[in-house]
Amino acid sequence: MDSRLVDQEDKRALILRLKRVEGQLRGVQQLIEKDASCELVAQQLSAARKALDKAFHEMVGCLIDTKLRNATRGPGDSSEVRRLLTRYG
Repeated sequence: MDSRLVDQEDKRALILRLKRVEGQLRGVQQLIEKDASCELVAQQLSAARKALDKAFHEMVGCLIDTKLRNATRGPGDSSEVRRLLTRYG
């Protein structure tokens, strides 16, 4: 079974987070166009990166939740979670 974000509230929250990141990135572009200081641009890029990282971690959590829900609770279950964390971590 593939993993999908099915909870509508979770899906909506993730989309809103990504829209905020999109807005942050547009703001960074404007700062660069207006010759803002490198420090200010770096601060804003860092904030956007952290917000995107949070969205990413939510999706990895979705993968892990799905794997654990569908697991047969055999010895390979923890290795599958480890594989996901290694691949996406």
